[in-house]
Amino acid sequence: MRQMLLVAPILIPLLASAVTALLWMRPGVQRAVGLFAAVALFAATLALLAQVISGGMLVGQMGNWPAPFGISLVVDHLAAAMLAITGLMGLVVAVYAMGPGAQERDRAGFQPLFHALLMGVTGAFMTGDLFNLYVWFEVMLIASFGLLVLDRTREQIDGGIRYVMLNLVGTTFFLLAVGLVYGLTGTLNLADIARVAPDIENQGALAAVGVLLLVSFGAKAAVFPLFNWLPASYHTASMPVAAIFAALLTKVGVYAIIRIFTLVFAHDQALFGPLLGIIAMATMVVGVLGAAMHYDVRRILSFHIISQIGYMLVGVALMTPLAIAGSVLYVVHHIVVKANLFLVAGAMRQVGGSFALKRLGGLYAARPLLGLAFLIPALSLAGIPPLSGFWGKLVVIRSGLEAEAYVLAFVALAVGLLTLYSMVKIWNEAFWKARPDAAPEPPFAWSLAQRVATFAPIILLCGVTLTIGLWTEPFAAFSITAAEGLLDREGYIAAVLGANPVQLTEAVP
Repeated sequence: MRQMLLVAPILIPLLASAVTALLWMRPGVQRAVGLFAAVALFAATLALLAQVISGGMLVGQMGNWPAPFGISLVVDHLAAAMLAITGLMGLVVAVYAMGPGAQERDRAGFQPLFHALLMGVTGAFMTGDLFNLYVWFEVMLIASFGLLVLDRTREQIDGGIRYVMLNLVGTTFFLLAVGLVYGLTGTLNLADIARVAPDIENQGALAAVGVLLLVSFGAKAAVFPLFNWLPASYHTASMPVAAIFAALLTKVGVYAIIRIFTLVFAHDQALFGPLLGIIAMATMVVGVLGAAMHYDVRRILSFHIISQIGYMLVGVALMTPLAIAGSVLYVVHHIVVKANLFLVAGAMRQVGGSFALKRLGGLYAARPLLGLAFLIPALSLAGIPPLSGFWGKLVVIRSGLEAEAYVLAFVALAVGLLTLYSMVKIWNEAFWKARPDAAPEPPFAWSLAQRVATFAPIILLCGVTLTIGLWTEPFAAFSITAAEGLLDREGYIAAVLGANPVQLTEAVP
């Protein structure tokens, strides 16, 4: 039963993608199947999370091939949390996608591409093999490009080409690194690589591989200076697509950085720690300055994805239990908040007729509930207490101070203040000021079903944000446990390879 549960997060979206593709002539049935699959995925990931909390790490060897010969699926506390939050995001976006524009998206292939993307994300979080991580990255890239150009507008195609080109460069670096790792270690199993990495004679070559992997994962995570594809593409996508992208795509890159650099390159922290610290600070600053200069809601939110990635890298830069716990807590908080802000942005356009702040106004008077739904994730993103973002930022900044990384802590604090400026700008322009005389009319009137599909996910995610903020202790305790597991390299290696690991080959000098 545990083994079936282990493969369920991959099998459910795989089957959903295939079945919804076959049902493309029956959009109503296709949509129902897609929603059912999203519910099933969320239930499976919650069950998996409960198993990990109660019984510890889950490991499965596909085809009964022992590690490191076969493909390993590994779910520890971090992977379980990422899977559960992926299931939640899949469910809320599946519901939101049933709102305005659902028929047009479904005719263009939204359902099979959406579930294929979820399959790629869950596979990346679960794999214990470096090559299969590359494979799941490719699955995500293919599905995400299809979703990005769903409406086939000139703007989307232009953004999609930029998105694919830079990501292809990143995956090329990844594939090159995979070949070099195999040449140096004779294995691609992450636990086995971690076992032999400290004993490799040519540590310079291994460090070069680490740089290649950092470039590849950094491109996926949109860190400085590899972020240009994100603000050039995310604002072109439809809102359900932009929301799932904002929630998950960059976080897969962050997850890969945390996993690889705490497991494989932990012995080389003197090199990669300062490098990741510089990247984290530059990413925070560039992202928040880009958001400050724009007056389009989608572009502001896109740049804030970049700035917040910097906070998530602080843990692996400092490599202390508190810092890594802060990164884990911040990742979970940010996925919920950022997805919700894009969902709110879609509702703002339906009410106000535009994404441009200069053309919006009076939204609070027209829709007070929408104003409250914006304030909760917006203030959380800025780190205002007692919302979830406050606790995430607090732990990250405190870890920097304890590690005497004062510049890093100061930059994190300053970026939080500038984030608040951007959120206040949206509030003042879109909600508080009077509606401009030349403001565009809403695209069309909503039906009751469309209103429910739009606002139910927003309210649910606001509830999650408030829960993390007001009932923080269990989330903080979980984050600390996840951090301890990430720092316990020997425990991970023993769980995957067993007490007596097989020696595939001698490490290449």
